[in-house]
Amino acid sequence: MKPFWVTLAVMLLLSQAMPGDTEKCWHSRGSCRERCFRNERVYIFCMNGKLCCLKPKNQESHDEVKQ
Repeated sequence: MKPFWVTLAVMLLLSQAMPGDTEKCWHSRGSCRERCFRNERVYIFCMNGKLCCLKPKNQESHDEVKQ
Protein backbone atom coordinates (compact mmCIF):
# COMPACT_ATOMS: atom_id res chain seq x y z
CA MET A 1 0.00 0.00 0.00
CA LYS A 2 2.91 2.34 0.67
CA PRO A 3 4.15 2.30 -2.98
CA PHE A 4 0.68 3.43 -4.04
CA TRP A 5 0.83 6.53 -1.84
CA VAL A 6 4.38 7.34 -2.92
CA THR A 7 3.38 7.04 -6.58
CA LEU A 8 0.31 9.20 -6.00
CA ALA A 9 2.37 11.88 -4.23
CA VAL A 10 4.97 11.95 -7.02
CA MET A 11 2.29 12.23 -9.69
CA LEU A 12 0.62 15.11 -7.87
CA LEU A 13 3.93 16.95 -7.51
CA LEU A 14 4.81 16.45 -11.16
CA SER A 15 1.42 17.68 -12.31
CA GLN A 16 2.03 20.93 -10.43
CA ALA A 17 5.63 21.34 -11.61
CA MET A 18 4.94 20.53 -15.27
CA PRO A 19 1.56 21.90 -16.31
CA GLY A 20 2.01 20.77 -19.90
CA ASP A 21 1.23 22.58 -23.08
CA THR A 22 -0.85 25.72 -22.66
CA GLU A 23 -3.62 26.81 -24.97
CA LYS A 24 -2.42 29.07 -27.79
CA CYS A 25 -3.96 32.42 -28.70
CA TRP A 26 -3.52 35.32 -31.12
CA HIS A 27 -2.62 33.33 -34.22
CA SER A 28 -0.54 30.87 -32.14
CA ARG A 29 1.85 33.62 -31.05
CA GLY A 30 0.68 33.80 -27.43
CA SER A 31 -0.26 31.50 -24.57
CA CYS A 32 -3.34 31.51 -22.36
CA ARG A 33 -2.30 31.76 -18.71
CA GLU A 34 -3.58 32.95 -15.34
CA ARG A 35 -0.58 35.32 -15.08
CA CYS A 36 1.91 36.46 -17.69
CA PHE A 37 5.66 36.20 -17.30
CA ARG A 38 7.73 39.36 -16.72
CA ASN A 39 8.78 39.64 -20.34
CA GLU A 40 5.21 39.26 -21.65
CA ARG A 41 2.23 41.55 -22.02
CA VAL A 42 -1.48 40.95 -21.89
CA TYR A 43 -2.91 41.53 -25.33
CA ILE A 44 -6.42 40.06 -25.28
CA PHE A 45 -8.42 37.58 -23.24
CA CYS A 46 -8.67 33.94 -24.22
CA MET A 47 -11.98 32.15 -24.72
CA ASN A 48 -11.50 30.43 -21.35
CA GLY A 49 -11.17 33.79 -19.54
CA LYS A 50 -7.42 33.58 -19.05
CA LEU A 51 -4.94 36.19 -20.26
CA CYS A 52 -3.41 35.92 -23.72
CA CYS A 53 0.27 36.57 -22.95
CA LEU A 54 2.51 37.74 -25.77
CA LYS A 55 6.13 38.73 -25.94
CA PRO A 56 6.41 42.33 -27.19
CA LYS A 57 8.13 41.24 -30.43
CA ASN A 58 5.07 39.11 -31.31
CA GLN A 59 2.57 41.93 -30.92
CA GLU A 60 1.42 43.53 -34.13
CA SER A 61 -0.53 46.68 -34.72
CA HIS A 62 -4.18 46.19 -35.64
CA ASP A 63 -3.43 47.30 -39.23
CA GLU A 64 -0.97 44.46 -39.80
CA VAL A 65 -3.28 41.66 -38.66
CA LYS A 66 -5.05 39.89 -41.51
CA GLN A 67 -8.61 38.96 -40.67
